[in-house]
Amino acid sequence: MGKAAGFIEYKREVPGERDPGARLSDWKEYQQSLPEGTLQKQGARCMDCGTPFCHTGVQWSHSTIGCPLYNLIPEWNDLVYQGRWQEALNRLVKTNNFPEFTGRVCPAPCEGSCTAAISDSAVAIKIIEKAIVDKGFKEGWIIPKPPRFRTGKTIAVIGSGPAGLACADELNKKGHSVTVFERSDRVGGLLTYGIPNMKLEKEVVDRRVRLLEAEGIQFVTNKEVGKDMSVKQLQEQYHAIVLCTGAQKHRDLSIEGRGLAGIHFAMDYLTNATKKLLNERSLKEKAISATGKDVIVIGGGDTGADCVATALRQRCKSVVQFGKHPQPPTTRPAGNPWPEYPHIFSLDYAYAEANAQLGKDPREYSILTKKFIGDKQGRVKELHTVQVQKVTDGKGQLILREVPGSEKIWPAQLVFIAVGFSGPEEDVIQAFQLTQDKRSTVQTPAGGYSTNVKGVFAAGDVRRGQSLVVWAIQEGRSAAWECDRYLMEKAAQL
Repeated sequence: MGKAAGFIEYKREVPGERDPGARLSDWKEYQQSLPEGTLQKQGARCMDCGTPFCHTGVQWSHSTIGCPLYNLIPEWNDLVYQGRWQEALNRLVKTNNFPEFTGRVCPAPCEGSCTAAISDSAVAIKIIEKAIVDKGFKEGWIIPKPPRFRTGKTIAVIGSGPAGLACADELNKKGHSVTVFERSDRVGGLLTYGIPNMKLEKEVVDRRVRLLEAEGIQFVTNKEVGKDMSVKQLQEQYHAIVLCTGAQKHRDLSIEGRGLAGIHFAMDYLTNATKKLLNERSLKEKAISATGKDVIVIGGGDTGADCVATALRQRCKSVVQFGKHPQPPTTRPAGNPWPEYPHIFSLDYAYAEANAQLGKDPREYSILTKKFIGDKQGRVKELHTVQVQKVTDGKGQLILREVPGSEKIWPAQLVFIAVGFSGPEEDVIQAFQLTQDKRSTVQTPAGGYSTNVKGVFAAGDVRRGQSLVVWAIQEGRSAAWECDRYLMEKAAQL
């Protein structure tokens, strides 16, 4: 695969980014592409390794090893190296329904597990993937391919995020008639409203949705199961139902002053900002604006970084992002060996932009918020924090201990809570009377997607908990295959 000594002859190259200062004036994607010749050299770096860990797709502890979609990475890297782009696309879409999404927003666990990364830099897998699919659309290779026949079976998919879209796509390819229900005003779930435009332009999502529609999938927006339509209606109209509603129950901070105005969940802010960008007239709730305000983001993950980037584009006065853990190391620590995903320090796009606009990295590490203080109008005006350090308790477990004398007061007129999600929202789950496990996710058999209600399946974050886009797509595909098998076996018994 690739060139025999390509990983020695060529160094890793990744695309540049648009100038951080310039891109803050718009909401367009910040990533750039590489010339085809450079991409071919990057494909040549793919080694003919005995076991390509890049597509193993294993969940190990809290880390993902390789690609959960089992993408045929060495094969399409080799085809790109040879300049056989259309064949590379054919190999890519065999396992990945939406490489234009993963090539933009996936953190690329495949690269963390690349064999070349043991002692050198990983093959630039993610940008090659994005280049293949983008070229496919540009050259007209990706066109609607409706199924040649219809089975007469109807299926409702609830939720239009990556799991729901992948499930619908696979079921439609099998010849079933699929309708996707989305409670929001646009299709895409978190792809549309949870990921900012500068990481994933919404035209990229809309383009795929139009393609799926042309292949026969029906989309119904502004429809929430249990409110706008009953479970009984769905079960009477459809032969099977697949629940792909995600895991969007926010984790909260139960501390003094939490009820003050100006404190929002991060995902509510990102959704609000995207709705305003796409069509301000459709924004039913009041716009959340960071303009001229001191902004604090609580939570050190990607969602928090997206809040930083969004606040910068709204011309905030200042922005700080709190994380309770220490600053990551610059190289893999002993407890994070290859082929695990490397948890190391990096300058994400949002932090490069903060450097450009405010002159510093906005991240603060090992910090814990103790309380919010408000003004006379009931709006947040400041945060009180304390530094923490990791220590080992009497049982040998790592705990966070407050550092005496490290208290600090931070001005803030806008606060975003980005500490993750505790599980799925339960209204739809309870409407179907589905059994839940101890994490509140829908309970299914080990390795399966069927629920305790016959003909109802679950996939994505609603089943496995909050996870990556690649896992959502994999779950949607697998649930579709199980649903198809259920329908065909049932038909054979008649």
